[in-house]
Amino acid sequence: MHTYRTHNCAALRGPDAGTTARLSGWVHRKRDHGGVLFVDLRDHHGLTQVVANTGSAAFDILDRLRVESVVTVTGEVVARSPGAVNPKMPTGDIELRADEIIVQSAAIELPLPVAGEAEYPEDIRLKYRFLDLRRERLHRNIMLRSGVIASLRRRMIDQGFTEFQTPILTASSPEGARDFLVPSRVHPGKFYALPQAPQMFKQLLMVAGFDRYFQIAPCFRDEDARADRSPGEFYQLDFEMSFVTQDDVFAAIEPVLAGVFEEFTGFVDGKPKSVTKPPFPRIAYAESMLKYGNDKPDLRNPIVIQDVTEHFRGSGFGRFASIVAEGGVVRAIAAPGSGTSKSRKFFDDMNAWAQAEGYAGLGYATRKDGSFGGPIATNHGVEPMETLRAALNLGPDDGVFFAAGPVASVAKLAGLARTRVGTDLGLIEEGVYKFCWIIDFPMFEYDEDAKKIDFSHNPFSMPQGELEALETQDPLTILAYQYDIVCNGIELSSGAIRNHRPEIMYKAFEIAGYTQADVDRDFAGMINAFKFGAPPHGGSAPGVDRIVMLLADEPNIREVVVFPMNQKAEDLMMNAPSAATAKALKELHIRVVE
Repeated sequence: MHTYRTHNCAALRGPDAGTTARLSGWVHRKRDHGGVLFVDLRDHHGLTQVVANTGSAAFDILDRLRVESVVTVTGEVVARSPGAVNPKMPTGDIELRADEIIVQSAAIELPLPVAGEAEYPEDIRLKYRFLDLRRERLHRNIMLRSGVIASLRRRMIDQGFTEFQTPILTASSPEGARDFLVPSRVHPGKFYALPQAPQMFKQLLMVAGFDRYFQIAPCFRDEDARADRSPGEFYQLDFEMSFVTQDDVFAAIEPVLAGVFEEFTGFVDGKPKSVTKPPFPRIAYAESMLKYGNDKPDLRNPIVIQDVTEHFRGSGFGRFASIVAEGGVVRAIAAPGSGTSKSRKFFDDMNAWAQAEGYAGLGYATRKDGSFGGPIATNHGVEPMETLRAALNLGPDDGVFFAAGPVASVAKLAGLARTRVGTDLGLIEEGVYKFCWIIDFPMFEYDEDAKKIDFSHNPFSMPQGELEALETQDPLTILAYQYDIVCNGIELSSGAIRNHRPEIMYKAFEIAGYTQADVDRDFAGMINAFKFGAPPHGGSAPGVDRIVMLLADEPNIREVVVFPMNQKAEDLMMNAPSAATAKALKELHIRVVE
């Protein structure tokens, strides 16, 4: 018999009754039923109930052990009586009658419970992450993550991609987020940077002629944590393709993502969640900003923002009329069924919420049984409100909110209001994963702080119209072959068809205020490579952490990362970051400035 186990804790079934088995695992729960001790023994695979009778050596050992102690149990597999069968456990029709107990490791008092899913402070959970990972939900999430990565890898290989590993120690880039710097011992005063993404390396692989590359790539960015972003590091499905158009990139990655979501989707009301079938909808950036108020729309929400600026030009509602006269806009957010499901307080609360968010307010018109109410409706007039109702296709009990002011501010407020109204009215469709592409991003934007034109998304993207557009168009009207893929309001990745021609790259950077010497210095590896013949190429990099977060239905990305940091980018379990010794600093030629 094996030293530790003949079966795992999820393997024994009714036909095994009468045999001798040996299991090893953690003491998950203990229940003393007056002379009989029941222990749920847990390992990675599942649970088996162990029984020890009073007076036995096994009883005495198990009785004094704390939960989470590790034991090896040998005994007879016994069929449970019909009334004692537990249908919720795969092993629920048997139990193991303990004859011998070997304590492999006794546990001290726990800082947090493993059995059950009680909420515990995050700092405790992160400090004792190895215990937190024993809990069923988190353990399941991490196994889901492993399965998703294996599936992504298999599907990419099936699509003809080859996996390569790119460097972790590389050069710092002046673009993007802050780098993590690594001092060089052998080159005093010089630093490596951890890659924010394998962007340049994967493009160089295309220049090298490898055609289709991918990797599950670690990326490092010194940026603050958010619910959908880990501080410090994250993983992405990084890929690049040669001799492709934007359509080719979409056609390659859509079946991979749709397939993974279909493979691992959860259930709602006993049915698997539906997944958008390829080809995914494509929405131009400008359209998305107008209709949804952001560039990562949640298409489960049926509300579409509409521009009603012209309805209020010269309107009897003076406040909106003056905003329009001064060049502002008015956007409408319908509130379907609010006349029957909500009171006037709902509308007042939305206005107060907008003010708390830093906006002047959120106007509204109530509507019930076909009649409008509220100051906007009264001052705008019956006939103009009827015209507005027809334009918005409002039902007899559909209220409407209004955001008015400068374009950028209004788009953001309308987008936030759309999300809040859809949530409060229960309009968000359940049991679906809705994908879309956001395309046609502007190549450039005006930086109000720096008072200059700058890149808006990705400086290495090919402008639509290529060199001719850069030389003849207003830079702020130039679109790029840039795209984001979005699922349920979560941006999974950004990507682009790359600018592979040096003369176009020099011109694009010139518009953003860089000289040719700047480009040659800051992007030497890539610009030099392009001078030796580069294929047209493009790609993207869906975030693995965010994919798993969506599939696990978790609101925070830390619930799908094995050993995450806290919001301050601290590893409480390993006490990182920590001070370096004087010896280490001297070897690295570094002096710490307090």
